[in-house]
Amino acid sequence: MSNKKRFINLILGPVLYFAIALAFSNLQLMNDSAAKGIGVAVWMIFWWVTRPVDITVTALLPGVVNALVGIVPMENVITQYASSSIVLIFGSCLLTAPWSKIGLDRRISLKALSLIGPSMKSQIAVWLLAAAILSNMMPNVVVVAIFTPIAVSMLSAAGYKDISKCEPAVPILCAIAWGSQLGGAGTPLGGAMNITAISFIEDFTGKEFMYIDWLIRMLPYTIIVTVIVLCVMIFRPMKVNSLNGTKEYFEQCYAELGPMKRDEKISLVLFITAMLGSFLRPLYATILPGLVPAYLFLFLGFLNFVIVGKDKEMLLSWDHAQREVMWGMLLLFAGGLALGQILTGSGANDAIAGFISKMNLTGGLGTILIFAIFASVISEMTNSTVSAAVTLPIVIGVTQKLGLNPIPYIFSAAMAMNYESLLPVSVRAISVGYGLDPDKLMKNGLPITLLRMLIAVAVGYITMQLWPGFGVLS
Repeated sequence: MSNKKRFINLILGPVLYFAIALAFSNLQLMNDSAAKGIGVAVWMIFWWVTRPVDITVTALLPGVVNALVGIVPMENVITQYASSSIVLIFGSCLLTAPWSKIGLDRRISLKALSLIGPSMKSQIAVWLLAAAILSNMMPNVVVVAIFTPIAVSMLSAAGYKDISKCEPAVPILCAIAWGSQLGGAGTPLGGAMNITAISFIEDFTGKEFMYIDWLIRMLPYTIIVTVIVLCVMIFRPMKVNSLNGTKEYFEQCYAELGPMKRDEKISLVLFITAMLGSFLRPLYATILPGLVPAYLFLFLGFLNFVIVGKDKEMLLSWDHAQREVMWGMLLLFAGGLALGQILTGSGANDAIAGFISKMNLTGGLGTILIFAIFASVISEMTNSTVSAAVTLPIVIGVTQKLGLNPIPYIFSAAMAMNYESLLPVSVRAISVGYGLDPDKLMKNGLPITLLRMLIAVAVGYITMQLWPGFGVLS
């Protein structure tokens, strides 16, 4: 990028902020704080797309702008940079940080390559389906935090050292991120967005929500959208059809590593314990209420600093951790959370919701489409949890005014909100933090996003028409 173009894009960011904040406020479309919140979102999105500064620097904008203009209480924004989601990703980095030193990353990578094979179609299918299945059992951010470093190490073992310039990395890392979100919609365990949706359902009905109701009603969508997205990813043209090397070559390289060494076993046990601990959380939640997955990852990652390795040194030193932890990724993820706080706390989301409630909706296909577009846009700008908190009260309010049962519309909106694929925020920040080019993320994600949203609308509408019990809870 030329210095002139960079300067223009630098200036256009704050210009867009002030233009939107002043216009929306003066036209009395929303209050000052809400207008400023929309302005911050547009500024961030513009800089993320044009990149006059590093995308990680853009993630600091919510804190910087809020400190200057005071949109929401500052502590609400700053705490997002040390939220439980950030702790979880930091703990995941600590768990995998010793791998490069002890050789576990190469062992796991070569094993994955020898089992999956070098074919890009098989790579995409395995990573997407594995992420979709696992995210049915644990939060999707955990799944992406677990799978992404393994995939990056695998690509490195295949000879691709620079992930930002690695063509095979794009579909593989996208398959992990998108697969986790496809599966995350299938059960309440897929993430906080589903738990948020359930809390709204319980408030509306005044009764305990049975998780089986979610599983049954979301199952058709989960299966259909996973199959279609997988087919689109496999059959779309690819610049690279196979990773470097053959399956036999990777098997030979793995055999040359010999038996697994003591330090590798310890590090792998810690990693598997974190994964199983997240999945089996209900079994020990009453005994250790504070040991949620984020702090379980942190605790087990911390153990690497105190366990003595074979060379009489700790498995992980702080100097090595500083080099291995993806600090930019943590800030990038936090920036999306902070933006969500500004949009929610400023009333920007409520203002947008007000416009929707004034539309002449009738409860038919058009209503479902409007809900789906709104839920998808909020999810892409922030994350699915914010989308659930903002979208579902609108869904309930509008459908009640129309004299309709809100339950089918809540499930339909949940199908739409459970997907994010464009901007480098939320779970996508993990993929970008490991080197995925955000431009390629957006370019590849846009058609998938539109297709997936249309599937959500179609499945939601058809099930409401053909399934009499769709809105009846047990």
